[in-house]
Amino acid sequence: MSPPVLFEEAQAANGLKVGIATLNQPSTLNGLSLEMCDLLGARLREWEKDGGIALVIIQGAGGKAFCAGGDLHAMYRGMQENTGGAWDNGYARAFFDSEYRLDYQIHRYAKPILCWGSGIVMGGGVGLFMGASHRVVSETTRYAMPEISIGLFPDVGGTWMLSRLPGGVGVFMALTGAQLGAADCLSLGLADYMLASDGWDAFLQRLLAQPWSAAAQGNHELLRSLLLASQPAAAPAPGPLQANLAEIRRVCDGFDLAAIGAGIAAWADGPDPWLKRAAGTFLAGSPGSARLSYTLLRRARLKSLAGALREEYIVSLQCGVQGDLREGIRALLIDKDKQPAWNPSTLEQATEAWVRRFFEPPWPASMAHPLSDLEVGASSAD
Repeated sequence: MSPPVLFEEAQAANGLKVGIATLNQPSTLNGLSLEMCDLLGARLREWEKDGGIALVIIQGAGGKAFCAGGDLHAMYRGMQENTGGAWDNGYARAFFDSEYRLDYQIHRYAKPILCWGSGIVMGGGVGLFMGASHRVVSETTRYAMPEISIGLFPDVGGTWMLSRLPGGVGVFMALTGAQLGAADCLSLGLADYMLASDGWDAFLQRLLAQPWSAAAQGNHELLRSLLLASQPAAAPAPGPLQANLAEIRRVCDGFDLAAIGAGIAAWADGPDPWLKRAAGTFLAGSPGSARLSYTLLRRARLKSLAGALREEYIVSLQCGVQGDLREGIRALLIDKDKQPAWNPSTLEQATEAWVRRFFEPPWPASMAHPLSDLEVGASSAD
């Protein structure tokens, strides 16, 4: 049986090596499991300490996806087996701990990390992608945070990321799961470079022919120069988010979630097919997730990344015992009836008072936050 993550140390021109990690679950679009998070985190730590490794590449196998998200089947099994409270779900505790630590590790990595975001980059895949120092997309990239469709919220640091986009854009992405291509990712600063998907192998050969050194700063600059020289001659045409930016900001950059929801729903009868699709996803999605996502984005604006991840950890565990996550996965992947019975069933019922339960730490009061060691010295408000 092939391992879920493949690791290679490719020889570069001057004796140094490039560490290449390949997510190797193409049958699930490289869905991220606990084992994959543990393996990748451990190897990244080894490579960071290894003076012979100049830089790291993270890619996905199969050609269709970098990573389509977390392993929802394993998450569902964990919720089914849990007969206690949020802290009693051992799988969820371990998975979110390992995944969020891995995401944070990538953000703070001492060496260049190139993440090849060709194909699907969604959910947990965004968590890996967004922290890389060199984020590369292609004409096949489909980038989204579609958690509203399964009763979750944009986690893996997604609340921190989305809260820092132009006003209304993060709320739009969280509430609609809208898919972005390369042009929109580049325009929003969600990606740094673009390469043609069929040029990846040739780019790797050029990369291995470069004179890498032991100096991380110089390697950052060399990798940047190589990526800039390899980009398509013509910039991609503006994407649908760029084309609809003024309308998205008009509707979604506000303080009244009910009004935002009504504005998105109105797109279902409008002329733009991309906005129609966004409205359809919102209307079919979990109203509780919409409220939860909106609240988290408001709270994340003033948090550090570590603080946002700590809060997401609490909320993710709570989603395993209340809210719509179990029902959303059942309807999408288990029974596949695509008829989730959301509770609450309307946005009006998903009130500010209702959502507060998700922010209560589920562990004993005498215990420190499991992620308290991230960014040591952070404000207690985080």
